[in-house]
Amino acid sequence: MAKILVADDEIDLETLIKQKFRKQIREEKYEFVFAMNGNDAILKIEQHPDISVVLSDINMPEMDGLTLLSKLNETNPLLKTVMVSAYGDMENIRSAMNRGAFDFVCKPVNFEDLELTIEKTIKHVAQLNETLQAIKENNILRMYVDETVLKFMGSQQFEESLLVNETVEATVMFIDICGFTAITETSPADTVVKMLNNYFDVMVKEILVQKGHIDKFIGDAIMAVFRGEYHLDRAIDAALAVREKLQHISGNSDNNAFLPKVSIGINSGELISGNIGSANLRRLDYTVVGDVVNTAARLQSVAKEGQIVITKQAYEQVKESFNCKPIGEVSVKNKQEALHIYEVVD
Repeated sequence: MAKILVADDEIDLETLIKQKFRKQIREEKYEFVFAMNGNDAILKIEQHPDISVVLSDINMPEMDGLTLLSKLNETNPLLKTVMVSAYGDMENIRSAMNRGAFDFVCKPVNFEDLELTIEKTIKHVAQLNETLQAIKENNILRMYVDETVLKFMGSQQFEESLLVNETVEATVMFIDICGFTAITETSPADTVVKMLNNYFDVMVKEILVQKGHIDKFIGDAIMAVFRGEYHLDRAIDAALAVREKLQHISGNSDNNAFLPKVSIGINSGELISGNIGSANLRRLDYTVVGDVVNTAARLQSVAKEGQIVITKQAYEQVKESFNCKPIGEVSVKNKQEALHIYEVVD
């Protein structure tokens, strides 16, 4: 649900908006908060930090809309403002745009046009937040970053957001390229890097298709995390796709063909997500930790060439969707009891 602040000293506008958008309000698509002037709007934003869009009049008592717009751009760069005013002349439009207004709607308000403008603004704010999240999770290594995001990254609000830690339900997958270490000992550095990046490109593509994100590259291995609905199923689909795609490519090292094979460990459950590292070094990684992560790594270490290994608990969740076969019991580090593990066939 999108929360929208309407700053206007005309009480009639509040009534009109509630009437015109009653269906969206009833369906909890929109929630409106109302303010009588710029000062009141700033107070309401402090009370409702999840407001994402502001509809503001220009001519208001105490603090006008243009002053409010300037203050919001300084303190809340991810908040987008649409100016709604009877002043439809070019001077006011240019003043609003130069101060960072996202769009402009003139009174008397065409509510169909206003709804389209609100939808466009909400979508833009959502895209900015997705970009910010991608940066925090190191999901995109090279990207063009929106100016608003760059400004936000330098703010105290961004620094505080980086310290937020949470417990999440997710699936962790470790993929290792079997036998690649031997290539590094016999081939030139340029050859090794080119081959590894080629394999990683194939693997990453299939992970992203299933809406997973790359947590980190560890030598010739990848750690990926899947969240959201059916995260375990999507992780297994990605693992099967990676295994299948790598069967159709080959590297070459000193004229000796190298056929890449992978061993994969997958585990699912509750884990801790947050920024972990050294503040003194100014090096923090937005990553996940916990027993689920450690066990996924152990499963990968016991997996043989071409195997996708999961726990019995994971097997019980996906046995109706995937063809699996039992491997047996294995003892792994830091586990008092042996694990019952299964191989995902297809």
